[in-house]
Amino acid sequence: MYFFPRLWLSMFHVRALCPFSWKVFQFRPLSCDSLITQINNCTNEEKVFDLIERNKATLSEKQVRCAFNTLWQLQKQKTSLLKNLETVRDHPQFLTLHNLTRNQITSMNDDTLVNVLYITQQLTVEAHDPLVEALVTEAWKRLERFDIDVLSTFSTCLANQHLYCSPLMGKIADIVNRNLETIQDLRSLSVLMVNISSLISRCFQEQLVNKTELLFDTTDSSKVNIARSIVQFLRNIKYSYYPLLDRCNEVFLSSGSQLDVDAISKILNLYKLLQFHSFEFITMAKQRLTEMIPLSEHPAHLVKLFVALGPVAGPEEKERLNSSLLLMSEELSRQQALAVLEAMEAMESRNSHLIKKIASAVQKHLDYYKPIELLKITQALIFLQFHSKELFVKLRELLFSYLKVSVIPHEISILVCAIFMLPSPHLDEMGVSRIEAVLPQCCLNELNDCATSVLRWIQYDHRCLGSITGKQLKLLQNLDHFGLQRLQQSNNLSLLWEELRSLKGDWFHESLLEETVATLQRLMDEINYINVAGIASFISRTNYLSPLLLDRIASVVVQHIEKIHPFSILAIILPFSILNYDPPQRDKFFGMCMQSLSSYLGTLDPLVLVFLGFSLATLEYFPEDLLKTIFNIRFLARLDSQLKILPSSLRSRVQFRLMELNRAVYLECPEFQIPWFHDRFCQQLYNKDGSSMNGAQQEIYKMLADILGGINCVKASVFSPYFHTLDFECILDKRKRPLPYGNQNTSLRKLPGMYWELNTQIVGSGLPAGAERIALEFLDSRAFCRNIPHLKGKSAMKKRHLEILGYHVIQIPHFEWNSMALSTKDARMNYLREHIFGEGKS
Repeated sequence: MYFFPRLWLSMFHVRALCPFSWKVFQFRPLSCDSLITQINNCTNEEKVFDLIERNKATLSEKQVRCAFNTLWQLQKQKTSLLKNLETVRDHPQFLTLHNLTRNQITSMNDDTLVNVLYITQQLTVEAHDPLVEALVTEAWKRLERFDIDVLSTFSTCLANQHLYCSPLMGKIADIVNRNLETIQDLRSLSVLMVNISSLISRCFQEQLVNKTELLFDTTDSSKVNIARSIVQFLRNIKYSYYPLLDRCNEVFLSSGSQLDVDAISKILNLYKLLQFHSFEFITMAKQRLTEMIPLSEHPAHLVKLFVALGPVAGPEEKERLNSSLLLMSEELSRQQALAVLEAMEAMESRNSHLIKKIASAVQKHLDYYKPIELLKITQALIFLQFHSKELFVKLRELLFSYLKVSVIPHEISILVCAIFMLPSPHLDEMGVSRIEAVLPQCCLNELNDCATSVLRWIQYDHRCLGSITGKQLKLLQNLDHFGLQRLQQSNNLSLLWEELRSLKGDWFHESLLEETVATLQRLMDEINYINVAGIASFISRTNYLSPLLLDRIASVVVQHIEKIHPFSILAIILPFSILNYDPPQRDKFFGMCMQSLSSYLGTLDPLVLVFLGFSLATLEYFPEDLLKTIFNIRFLARLDSQLKILPSSLRSRVQFRLMELNRAVYLECPEFQIPWFHDRFCQQLYNKDGSSMNGAQQEIYKMLADILGGINCVKASVFSPYFHTLDFECILDKRKRPLPYGNQNTSLRKLPGMYWELNTQIVGSGLPAGAERIALEFLDSRAFCRNIPHLKGKSAMKKRHLEILGYHVIQIPHFEWNSMALSTKDARMNYLREHIFGEGKS
């Protein structure tokens, strides 16, 4: 215990007696500083290693750290193509540095310890290397004393080893939780949030989000890396928290010149996964990426550019990208070929030459892809309409070989899904037994994937072989059983929602939908301002009208509107619009939604406003501020710019919704004086449409001809003014007698040029006094809610519009037409007579 005081006393004696000798003792630190300066001044790795070799006997802890730092800085200065990590790692003097470091670990300070660990990982030293193991072990011992910056770097080191769910990462999460109030460094916190995101509770997630918002306001949050880490964290916890996303987006927009292709690609992908739309960012990204096309002289850079720019590129940019990629397609690696194939799917590419080239590149590496990658390949090839018997046979063989040995439920569902996307789907006894073995462990998504595949199998066998096997039906029954059981055992809405959010398909709607709604009703007290938009969006997809759930959603919104971001309003309103349902306090509910939107009308994505305006219009709610914003030349020009970068299917949908909104406002709100400007658009749609009538419509057409006195007294498949499509139209005079149309083409298809000379006139004009036009509509199941015969929003709006235009509208529901009461021809004829001429008319 007296060792250290005696040592210091001896040193003071030496200093007093031998001043010259003391200067000699001071010489070594100067030499140390000199060597550090020399290492820092090295311009390549060989010079660093040369200094290590000449001074290996005396290298200090600081010099070791300096050597590692310099080696890594030299690598960071190089492009990815010029980095020589393996050469550095395998250099004889790197081994010397490696061994010296192991001997000095216990004497290193915390910052040096973790910094050296980080750099060894960046230099691709394996996780099982003795040095890495020793550094991690020592860091674990010191964990509680690390400051926030060192802790964040160490968490990144663990993440680099894929230790996201390790006890050590759990310990870090606990430290962050205990010290959250005192943390003021947003950069370090954002890194920690990403790395511990797999381990934390929903409550802790919310605390981190709130802390991040606070630090965003009080610290310098302008750095792109901080914003990107925050967005990555939100993606990891599957939380589209718009206030933070909006702030991060502003950072990206203000730092656009700093973003390279990797950063832009990453941000675009995160936005897609979070369903966050920023027209401004996409426009900026498109401009930046387009500038990089001439610089893409290497496959790695070109592929990144193709993946990021392709889905938003214009025709000219796509052609340049396609041409460049064709020249390099033979050089693509396994991952590059897959990335390009997925990008072509997102682009809805129809470049058959490039598709063939990329498919060939994928086939070359097919044996090395993982199951999830094989699924992506299969999906893309089917979507791109690529056919190759050789490739599909090889794909099937690989999928079955993986299925034969797999025991993981998620992996088995992926493999089964891919197998049944291929032509001639089938499954042998081994495959069936694999599915049955994991069913008790499957979540709803995995059950849904398997069931969808089995249904595809049944449909194929029934169509091609005319039979259904017992094992298929038994498997489907087991899937139903475990799906219902999982729903009935659910007692936590947050956990259930993770499984429900992406569920869709025939099996879910036929077998699980009713139980799912019952479960949501049972747990509806857990619907809150955080999950309300997601639950509303889910209900929109089901077409299932549950007044209990919709009333709960409206109640949560009214109570907590100040906590709900305006970006969520469209998702909230959608089920009310689709299902044609007015909640209690209807005007208050819609009014509060619009009030929260009022200050964001200039910043919301144009397409979001168009969909929002249409959704409200179906509910007969027409907020003037919103409509004046949409039907404004500046807004429409902005929308037109956005349409150019959207996929063709989404672009067509937005254009059609704008037309429908224009029609609704023009007909229902003439006081707004918004003109109708979609004549040309509707004419183009009319010219493209070649649809024909279904069996029920053809039957009704023939009966109407008999009832009305001939085919010249009824028109089939026609347009009303303002482009509403009508199944049938006839004219009755004031005495309820049919009026003939005169000479006309009475084809069962649409009649060319029928109404375009009258398309903006009220239909009563030109008719004899007292005569009226009658529109007859056959309403199939799509016009009604799934669970009750309640007319959905679009069909109700169409009826309103036709009545405004002067039509007498007769709607023929499918459930009445196909009922037992109308099972004979005479009964159906009488049904039509009663609706057209009135009760008792024959």
